[in-house]
Amino acid sequence: MVNVLIGCTGSVATLKLPNLIQEILREIHGSKIRVVVTEHSKHFFDPKDLPEEIDIFNDKDEWNSWQKRGDEVLHIELGKWADVFLIAPLDANCLGKLTSGICDNLLLCTARAWELGKPLLFCPAMNTKMYNHPLTAAQISTLKSWGYTEIPAIAKTLICGDTGLGAMAEVADIVCAVKSVLERV
Repeated sequence: MVNVLIGCTGSVATLKLPNLIQEILREIHGSKIRVVVTEHSKHFFDPKDLPEEIDIFNDKDEWNSWQKRGDEVLHIELGKWADVFLIAPLDANCLGKLTSGICDNLLLCTARAWELGKPLLFCPAMNTKMYNHPLTAAQISTLKSWGYTEIPAIAKTLICGDTGLGAMAEVADIVCAVKSVLERV
């Protein structure tokens, strides 16, 4: 059994979450999935579109689960539970925060506390103009220097109508990358 934690940020590519979960469950046998979302990512999917057994965690869960010393801290427990952390999509905002060490939501706290020996994969997803900004390449390079695995963005016509690089990788390619990383662990 493998525990897969999926993180979703405020990119329109979060629309692919139901399909991503379905493909992971089909292709990575014995996998258990939990999802951690930012507030903005919740705009792009309906939890009713996910299998019932999928636990979804957000910022409110972090603050509601801890009451006193000795209680579990959700972002630490998620990291302990997961064998692999897949951030798909990783938007420009969270990419910048993650590389700067900002931990202002459950997803970023979980990433900051992530054990560096365990696999973390990320899928950049943003508008082409944002993707082409020099900061993006520098930030991606930083994550890779920490041992994280990039699943590169692809070029296509985006939801906004622009065409170019910045779309999240195809679901099949993401699942293939996760399988490949797990085979090496």
